[in-house]
Amino acid sequence: MIVMSIAGVDPSGGAGVFADLKTFQAIGVYGTGIVTALTAQNPYKFFSTLPVGEDYIEEQMDAVLEAYEVEFIKTGMLYSPEIIKLVSKKIREYDLKAVVDPVMVATSGGDLTREDLADAMNKHLLPHAILTTPNISEAEKLTDFKITTEEDAIKASEKIVCDNIITGGHLDGINTININGNITIKKQKLIKTDNLHGTGCNLSSAIVAYLAKDNDLTTSILKALDYVYEGIKNGNYGTLIAKL
Repeated sequence: MIVMSIAGVDPSGGAGVFADLKTFQAIGVYGTGIVTALTAQNPYKFFSTLPVGEDYIEEQMDAVLEAYEVEFIKTGMLYSPEIIKLVSKKIREYDLKAVVDPVMVATSGGDLTREDLADAMNKHLLPHAILTTPNISEAEKLTDFKITTEEDAIKASEKIVCDNIITGGHLDGINTININGNITIKKQKLIKTDNLHGTGCNLSSAIVAYLAKDNDLTTSILKALDYVYEGIKNGNYGTLIAKL
């Protein structure tokens, strides 16, 4: 079972490709990682981003996919519409099943992407994804719809062009899951902690890992939510430590 993360590098290890690889290993699948950007950040502060060129991202993907049979991937920070178009092309070329974490803002406060990213995701990437995992602010950008209540989250989920979970860390722990138009609400008690860096990265990579282990999409989402919740409870260093 070989999976892939296509995302940025967080040198502090709490988010991005490094966090995804840790999650893949913890759940028991072999992870590969394609780097789309370098960042200077830690769990508490974001400094800067240095994007990788599209040609080199494509070369990384081709190199890995030539050697390994990969079915499930996750995307994280893609930085620009050009990178989004490239990744969408490769998803179709290799018939990959993609879980899209529409990363736009770092937990540590940095704007990770260009302003035109949401439009590019809606047009080029999400129509070819099996799931997207936005938080409230990302869902608002994808749908141009303000979310302040559970009902708002349900309406927003219906506007997103693929199956989705709108995570509830900023909505009283209310996670809104929309699979084939069927809505499931999973409420989780919020934990008072600073160990939250990388929650979105870990969630999407955990979903991919559980899918690779032959769970269906809804089961994979529910297991991943529990995985991340345990990571928050057991966290340290301003980030997650998952214990299975």
